[in-house]
Amino acid sequence: MPHDIKRLTDYLLSVGIDDIAHTNKTYLAHLVGVYCDLESWGCAEDVCRAGMFHFIYGTEIFQGFKLTLDRRDEVRQQIGERAERLAFINCVMDRASLDSALDQPGEIYPVVNRLNGELFEMTAADFDDLCRVHLCDWLEQVPRSQKWDYRRAAYAKMARRLGPVPLEAWQRVYAMEKSTAPV
Repeated sequence: MPHDIKRLTDYLLSVGIDDIAHTNKTYLAHLVGVYCDLESWGCAEDVCRAGMFHFIYGTEIFQGFKLTLDRRDEVRQQIGERAERLAFINCVMDRASLDSALDQPGEIYPVVNRLNGELFEMTAADFDDLCRVHLCDWLEQVPRSQKWDYRRAAYAKMARRLGPVPLEAWQRVYAMEKSTAPV
């Protein structure tokens, strides 16, 4: 799928996100910000699209908007199979299981579906891309939310795990806080 952010924003507007506020800006502005930040990190297009749709079914924290899960095929048609799967897992995951998997050695990374207890056994590549989406979403909003201590250690681990570009982004964003914890 080509770089088509206009088509994706049109779709999001058509499903009703235009009136949703998010950390002192519109939700659409936040989503476009996540997409653009992932793109600037050098992520593949499917990861950028997953980032733009990281909320689409609601998340553990944000329930201000969500499509029902019976619309997954529709979303898949908009953003592609892998992007939709990453967005879906980001929406339904138990965040504590993601945090625990950061320390997991090996080839498979278990993440728990908080809705039904199902275990997603993710490859290292998929797990890292899920972490990219999740970290980038947080870094885009934390300066506005000011919730600097929410899962700080987990976000720092993600940044270190993902390498120089995400780590630099984490350090730059957390430098905005008065007392930045070392990574």
